[in-house]
Amino acid sequence: MNEFLSDNTKVDVSIILPIHNEAASLNDLYQELTGVLSSLGKSYEIIGVDDSSQDESFTILSALAERDERLKVIRFQFNYGQTAALSAGIKAAQGDIIIPMDADGQNDPHDIPRLLDKINTGAMAVSGWRKNRRDKFWSRRLPSFIANKLIAVITGVKIHDYGCTMKAYRREVIQDVQLYGEMHRFIAVYAAWHGGQAEEIVVNHRPRQHGRTHYGLSRTFKVLLDLIMVIFLAKYLNRPIHFFGGIGFVSLGLGLAAGLVAIYLKIVHLRDFVATPLPTFAALLIIVGVQLIIIGVIAEMLMRVYYESRGKQPYSIKTKINF
Repeated sequence: MNEFLSDNTKVDVSIILPIHNEAASLNDLYQELTGVLSSLGKSYEIIGVDDSSQDESFTILSALAERDERLKVIRFQFNYGQTAALSAGIKAAQGDIIIPMDADGQNDPHDIPRLLDKINTGAMAVSGWRKNRRDKFWSRRLPSFIANKLIAVITGVKIHDYGCTMKAYRREVIQDVQLYGEMHRFIAVYAAWHGGQAEEIVVNHRPRQHGRTHYGLSRTFKVLLDLIMVIFLAKYLNRPIHFFGGIGFVSLGLGLAAGLVAIYLKIVHLRDFVATPLPTFAALLIIVGVQLIIIGVIAEMLMRVYYESRGKQPYSIKTKINF
């Protein structure tokens, strides 16, 4: 059940703002947003998700919401992070098109019409590309560049800037996606993998005027770990034996190869077993390979128990006719 009760009144556009200690920028951002959205001639809502801010963010949001019923506010009891804030905002959104963006003023609301234009050409997801990014090179831009390249190569989805919060999604792409960790940046990947068209446009990235960034170099490693999880959930959730078993057979193969080389070196009197690390590597790799295959079997059993005990099916139906 959706914990956000509403009158189910649909709107054209939902803006999602994850907020954590952004009091200094909220009034200006609200004025900009409402100015741009009012000029579109579409119905809209703005959902501000206060991720347990310690400044006056919630007070400002509450005051703005009293004057404008199109501004809706969610406040977390504790600090859960950006992905959780985006997930809560998406669940509460009523819009046919959902646009998340940062609340620090670096994303430009004037890019919203261009995102909508791209969506209207048939794209299921449109990602913003901060081509001229206004952040520090060593701590933000360089790690982001490396992470983006790796994600593009591994997923096969060619997007320049996965980390840009400002994106646009059709509701049907995003409404059933469960977000954890830093996985909000991979929604465009989900869309592409499920047959949707993922596009990108260059967006204006403005210098931060207030406060300081909440993210540093360590976030890159968390993103890469989440990428592994995304790939597993998307491609191997229903067949975990292929994931673990595949790696297990590679490990077994390497172990057997190392063992055979060690035996050959012993036979031709080039190296005794104690004079080379190959026997140790062989034993270790074979043990790891066997363990991974066993883990794959256990994961396969757990997956079947999960589906059968909850009455779930390992597929989803988009359309039924004459049933």
